Amino acid sequence: MNSGSSLFDTLHSVFGFGEFRPNQEEIVRAILEGRDVFAVMPTGGGKSLCYQLPAVMLEGTCMVVSPLIALMKDQVDGARANGIRAAYLNSSLPPQEQSAVIAELRSGALDLLYVAPERFSQEQFRGLLNGVKLSLAVIDEAHCISEWGHDFRPDYLSLSALVELFPAVPVAAFTATATHRVQDDILKRLSLRNPLVVRASFNRPNLTYEVRFKDRPNEQLTDIVGEHPKQAGIIYRTSRKSVNDTAAMLQSRGFRALPYHAGLTDEERKHNQEAFIRDEADVIVATIAFGMGIDKSNIRYVVHADLPRSLENYYQETGRAGRDGEPSECIMLFSQGDIPKVRFFIDTIIDEGERQRALDALSRVASFASTTVCRRRTLLEYFGETLPDENCGSCDVCLGKRETVDCSTEAQMLLSAIARTDQRFGATHIIDIVTGSRNRKLLESGHDQIKTYGVGKGKSKTFWRQVVDELLAQKIIAKAEGLYPTLYLLPRALEVLKGETSVTMLRLKERTGKKNAPAAHDGAYDRTLFEQLRTLRKELADRENVPPYIIFSDRSLRDMATIFPEDEESMLTVSGVGKVKLERYGEVFLDMIRTYTRLDGGTEKNSKETD
Repeated sequence: MNSGSSLFDTLHSVFGFGEFRPNQEEIVRAILEGRDVFAVMPTGGGKSLCYQLPAVMLEGTCMVVSPLIALMKDQVDGARANGIRAAYLNSSLPPQEQSAVIAELRSGALDLLYVAPERFSQEQFRGLLNGVKLSLAVIDEAHCISEWGHDFRPDYLSLSALVELFPAVPVAAFTATATHRVQDDILKRLSLRNPLVVRASFNRPNLTYEVRFKDRPNEQLTDIVGEHPKQAGIIYRTSRKSVNDTAAMLQSRGFRALPYHAGLTDEERKHNQEAFIRDEADVIVATIAFGMGIDKSNIRYVVHADLPRSLENYYQETGRAGRDGEPSECIMLFSQGDIPKVRFFIDTIIDEGERQRALDALSRVASFASTTVCRRRTLLEYFGETLPDENCGSCDVCLGKRETVDCSTEAQMLLSAIARTDQRFGATHIIDIVTGSRNRKLLESGHDQIKTYGVGKGKSKTFWRQVVDELLAQKIIAKAEGLYPTLYLLPRALEVLKGETSVTMLRLKERTGKKNAPAAHDGAYDRTLFEQLRTLRKELADRENVPPYIIFSDRSLRDMATIFPEDEESMLTVSGVGKVKLERYGEVFLDMIRTYTRLDGGTEKNSKETD
C-alpha cells in the first residue's frame, strides 16, 4: 500500500482537491488496506472518489457494477479527463468496441471498468474476470439489491456471489439513500467480511427546501424558471401528459425546456437528455424516470410540481441538485387536492401490503409538505438522523418565509357556506360563494341569497383555497371520494363554528419588490468572467464531445473568477484542477483570464463583484 503522503499527492494531482470531504479518507484508507466497505453517502458526497482514488493507487483493475447504463459514458469521460485509464462494457457498445475493451482489460491497461449487473451475472463474463487481476469490486446504487429499497432490481441479487468468487478482493458497496432497514438488508445479502460501515450524514447543507402552496402552477413554474436565468433545473411531474404540457408551456414563454418520459422514443429521450447535459437546454420537465442516468453536477434547482411518491424518492430526486456543492434550491408545489390524485393510483395496487406501504409513504410526504417545523429536521429524522441545531437556516420555515396567521373567522365563513348549501358542493363553488362570484351555476342555485355570500370578497381566491386546504389538513372538513369531490363537515367543524376552537395556518409572507434572485453563492466572484469561462468550457466540450462539467465544474470556474490565476502554479490552487486537466486545458483558460484582466483594468475591481 502507498504511504499517507502519496494518498494526498494523488488526491491533488489527479483530482485537483487539497483535502477530503467528510468520510472519504476513512473509506479510501480501508479499501487500500484490503477491507470491505459499506457506505451510505448522500448524492454530492463524493462517493466516486472513494473508489476511483484507490483504483489509481492499487495494482489491477477496479470493477464498478452500476445499473445506470446511460451514466457510464459520462463517468468514464470524467475519469479519463483526470488521466484515469477507464472504460465501460455494456449493451450500448457495438461488438467491435466491446472486444477492444475486453482486450484492454485482459492486458491490464485499465484502472476502472464499469459494467451493468446483467453482464456480471453472465458465466462468460465471470470466466473473463478469473483471468484478470482485480484490485477492487464496487457495487454502486447498492440499495437496488434490497426488496425494501426504492429501486429494487432482481439482477442485483447475483452480486451476493462477489465475496465467494473473489475472496482476496475487497468489496465496496455504496448507496446515496437507505433507511436503516434497507441498510441491514443490503449487509445481509452481500455477506461483506467485517466491513467498515459508514453512514454519512444525509444533511445537504448547500440545498434549501421550500414548499409553496400550489395555485396556478403554470405561472408559478414560469416564475421559478425565470428566477434562474441560464441555470440548469429539473421539474418533476407525475404524468406524461403534464410533462408534455409543462414543457410546451415553458417553450412558448421563451425558455429552453424539454420533456423526458417513458412515452418518448429512445431517440427522443436520448436527444433531450444529451441537450440538458450539454447545457443546450436549461430545463428538463420529467417524470421520475429521469435523473438516475445523469451525472450533471451544476443543477441549481429541482421543482416537484406534483407530490413525490415517498420521502425517500423526494430525497433522491432533490439530491440531483447541487452535486458540485454549490447552493441550490428544492421547491415543492403542494395542495391537499394533490392527495386524492395519488390515492387513485394507490387504490389500484392489488397486493394489500404493498398498497398499505404506499399509503404510509403518501401520508409521510403530505405531513412533510404541511409541517410547521424545520423541513430539514423532518427529512433527516426519516433516515434516523437528528439535526443538532434548532434552526437549519436554509428551509422556508427556518428562514422565516412563512408566518402563522389566525384564520378562524375565515374558517367560520367557509364552514357556514358548506352547511348552508347542505354539504353538496365542492371547494370551487364554496369559494365562489364567499367571494361573491356571479357565475351562472351559483346564481341559478340561489346561493347569492345565503348569509355568507360575498363575505370574503376582500381576499383573493388563492387565500381561500389555502384556508380550505388547512381545514382539510386539520380534519375539520373532508372531501368526498368519487366523481364529485364535495366538501362535508367533520365533528370538529361545530367547535370552530361556535368559536370554541381557533384555526391557524402557515402562509408564505407576501413578497415585496422584485422577485427572488438566484441562489446566493459563497464569496465574491466576477460574474462576467464566469460567463465567459462557461462559454469557453462549452466550446471545448463540444469539440471533445463530452458534457461541459467534464471539462471543469461550475465550482472550478467560480474559483477562477474569484482568484484570477495568472500562471500554472496558481491554477493548481483552483478546486478540481489536477495535473492532467492543467496540461489539457490550463493554458487556454489562463489566456482568457489574462485577456479579461487586461481589458477590464485588473483583478481588484473584478474580484469585488458579487453574485
